[in-house]
Amino acid sequence: MSDLTEFAPAKINLHLHVVGRRADGYHLLDSLVVFAGAGDRLTVSPSSELSLRLTGLFAAGLEAEADNLVLRAARALADLTGIRPKGALVLEKNLPVASGIGGGSADAAAALRLLSRAWGVAPSAADLMRIGQRLGADVPVCITSRPAMMGGIGEILTPAPALPSCGLVLLNPGVAISTPSVFRTRSQAFSAPACLPAEGWLSAEALVESLRATRNDLEPPARALAPSIGDCLDALASAPGCLLARMSGSGATCFGLFASALAAQQAAGALARPGWWAWGGGLHPTRDAT
Repeated sequence: MSDLTEFAPAKINLHLHVVGRRADGYHLLDSLVVFAGAGDRLTVSPSSELSLRLTGLFAAGLEAEADNLVLRAARALADLTGIRPKGALVLEKNLPVASGIGGGSADAAAALRLLSRAWGVAPSAADLMRIGQRLGADVPVCITSRPAMMGGIGEILTPAPALPSCGLVLLNPGVAISTPSVFRTRSQAFSAPACLPAEGWLSAEALVESLRATRNDLEPPARALAPSIGDCLDALASAPGCLLARMSGSGATCFGLFASALAAQQAAGALARPGWWAWGGGLHPTRDAT
């Protein structure tokens, strides 16, 4: 086994409707998910034992975790394929922790892709999805890292309508927010699923026109828990060229949609401030399903 690397792109919920709740307490969602050019990076080197080392800007936010999702994904893959888990993993943590952009889920999904290559195994897509569902609601959509319509508790995935080229700014106010706390704080009624054009959009402006009829149902409770989310949204909305400002997932990361990756890069530079994390660029190129 030689050194191998896998990118773990940030997951962005362009809209997120809470449409119901199962008898077991899990909420049912409707969301258009895309992936950004920002992300973590996972590398594996030859080793007879399984280990994980953390590096990167946000490594400290994970050091207190006794059992990182990457290691849980690795052991689950080993159990599925009947091999002994091995490899020295290094996770370069570039995304904020507990920030609504699927960082941990993307890392777990990257581990499944990376170690399948490193160990020379070829689990079926269905098997990987079953592992993903056990690890977390966002892991299944992160396994392929392709734009998708996400339903159920995250396990029902269908291809997204055709997306235009556009730019994204990601902005986080430097606070971590608990997803269960956001759901507990939520008090509004359930929403209907979004009605989006099946044929997709030819421009960022057309995409935004459709998204204006949607929302993120978790934004009001998240803002109640972390008022600085509102500061991020205000900053994005006032940035030149921003077409839409919205929170992703359960927060606290917010995003702004722009007509181009260049416009987003320029805006991110202007929006940066002490204690905040800002990134600007384009969507992550689509990849073939694992």
